[in-house]
Amino acid sequence: MNVSAKIVTYTLKRPFTISRGSRNTAEVIQVTVEKDGNIGVGECSPTGRYGESFDSVLAEIESVNNTQCDRTLLKSLLPPGAARNAIDCALWMLEADNFPDNFSLPNQIQTAMTVSIASPEEMAEEAKRYVEQGATLIKVKLNADEVYQRLAAVRAVAPDTTLIVDANEAWGTLDIASTLQQIAPLNIAMVEQPLPANEDDALNDISSAIPLCADESCHTADDVQGLVGKYQMVNIKLDKTGGLTAAFELEQAARAAGLQIMVGCMLGSSIAMRAALPVAATAVMVDLDGAVLISDDVKNGLRYKHGNIVLG
Repeated sequence: MNVSAKIVTYTLKRPFTISRGSRNTAEVIQVTVEKDGNIGVGECSPTGRYGESFDSVLAEIESVNNTQCDRTLLKSLLPPGAARNAIDCALWMLEADNFPDNFSLPNQIQTAMTVSIASPEEMAEEAKRYVEQGATLIKVKLNADEVYQRLAAVRAVAPDTTLIVDANEAWGTLDIASTLQQIAPLNIAMVEQPLPANEDDALNDISSAIPLCADESCHTADDVQGLVGKYQMVNIKLDKTGGLTAAFELEQAARAAGLQIMVGCMLGSSIAMRAALPVAATAVMVDLDGAVLISDDVKNGLRYKHGNIVLG
């Protein structure tokens, strides 16, 4: 198996701001796997939050170059994370015939469109643009400031749109129970990762009318039992699980534990978004708009229309 990797930089259409910072570009690593004369391509996003750097991920990728490796062996060679994700997804592309016989993708999959952190007025304007484009699910990024004001501004321009919230661990300074109670009248469908991953035991004592979703607290199937009682949903991202193989395992474990499934993404191109579709096809909530946020998607990328990924 020959593996090559390169860093690719995408320009974002607008600055993308979450609780941990703002960026104008999305840097990813694209991986090409050549095996038995066939080519597979994967893409990953090294994430500093998870102790990754571009150098460390590239080194992990190089460590499996020129090995006789399949997806099962790959799990024993690399830890969960970006490097394994890109290679695993490239191998799935090479082994597409291995999908179950009853597997099929729907003609379209609803996806969230993301509003990043700005003033309430600016966030409302971005949400309004999405609504005018037909979006029916909007994800609102928030930190600990002006939580209600920002959400109320978005709700005012999107009265009939499903709203979900992503705090990216930023609500540690807030009274969580009070905050959730305050925003509940805005008809919020879900709040994602309100507390830092190492502080979310506090959620055991919270009775929330709004479902809570684990993101930073949930990487692989091994994390599931520790989430029960705190969360009602898990956000499966291939860059966290280490690829589609482990994502299927996490999905199965989460469903067995009574947790609902969300599928999310890092910033990236249609290569990364397309790789997650097999799990997204049966998820209750999908956030795969990464390719919408960049201005220079790959050739033959996914088609987005009216808040849906159009596949048919």
